[in-house]
Amino acid sequence: MPRTEDVTSLRDEYELVERAGHLLAGAGEFACAANDLHTWSAMQKFAAELPRERKLRVRKVYLSRVLLDPAGAEHLRNLREFGAEVRISDHEINETILLDNRVAILAAGPGYTVLAKPDLVHGIASLFETAWRASTPMEAYETRFAELRAYTPQLLSLLSSGSTDEKAAREMGVGLRTYRRRVAELMEVLGATSRFQAGVLAREAGLR
Repeated sequence: MPRTEDVTSLRDEYELVERAGHLLAGAGEFACAANDLHTWSAMQKFAAELPRERKLRVRKVYLSRVLLDPAGAEHLRNLREFGAEVRISDHEINETILLDNRVAILAAGPGYTVLAKPDLVHGIASLFETAWRASTPMEAYETRFAELRAYTPQLLSLLSSGSTDEKAAREMGVGLRTYRRRVAELMEVLGATSRFQAGVLAREAGLR
């Protein structure tokens, strides 16, 4: 787009890159909030292809379940190696990209909304900063998630099998109390209120 309208609706991520990529290419600060690695995949691929000599501050906050997937954890570690500041949130995030606090891009179903009206952008930026301050640096999460990530695939398999807690605990080689604690931890990370919902969210997150 030759200029950024106050509010612009885009159909999908490919149109987002095509019509708003130049905004990212010219930005000095890139802030991103995401619940998974899929919402902004095209935009992040575009960002990765920008010249390395650019002085671009990158801040990203992700929902904690991203770390349950070894590939997701590795991706976030790579982001940090390239100089990005990465934080982890325990709560659902309003999926947003901010460019220099002048342009905000919101995920809206399969499409996106690009906002350039100053008061709207300021409000969205304030929400991002609140989420950023409430989140935890990724390195502090790594130790906590090392064990959880290791047993998640087996735990999800046992949950979907319909096994009793007693039988599942025996198969995992742990006590009943430990098994139930692990189930509770997994549900908390996934933001699930039931074991069935945990299975659904795990599939959506690509953990099964």
